[in-house]
Amino acid sequence: MIQRKIYLIRDKKVMLDTDLAKLYAVETSHLNRAVKRNMERFPEDFMFQLNAEDVEVLRCQFGISKRKGRGGRRYFPFVFTEHGVAMLSSVLKSKKAIQLNVLIVRAFISLREMMAGREDLVNRMEALEREQKAQGETLQGLYDYVTSYLVEPEKPRRKYGFPQNAGFPGAE
Repeated sequence: MIQRKIYLIRDKKVMLDTDLAKLYAVETSHLNRAVKRNMERFPEDFMFQLNAEDVEVLRCQFGISKRKGRGGRRYFPFVFTEHGVAMLSSVLKSKKAIQLNVLIVRAFISLREMMAGREDLVNRMEALEREQKAQGETLQGLYDYVTSYLVEPEKPRRKYGFPQNAGFPGAE
């Protein structure tokens, strides 16, 4: 499923070059060469290269390539936003690439629609939390008010022994 290959990196929904290459049935190096020959079509908001921190997050979460020196990639992966994926159809000119781009763009759109529905849900949950907090504060005030009347005042203690200065000899 294509939607599972869309990741959130740097607050952008992106797809890895390796995942796109598999979908297009081409080598990752072929896909990246085609992109590099047409860099003017891929500004920073269409495609960017991951840094070490991004790669480490992906490595921990998704189990991508091994660390350097133990095999795997020699450079950091490129990732493509929805617009970058759409631009790939003009770089990879096969019929399959065009058909696949339509599917991928639809996956991005459905993901965006799902997230829009969740934003409404998040807003409703935040409103409920605010209301619950206000009600909790009101209930605490009522509880404090009622318990202040339920507590019996302390009775004065009865004094034992002889009162001082009661007229006894030596009690002066």
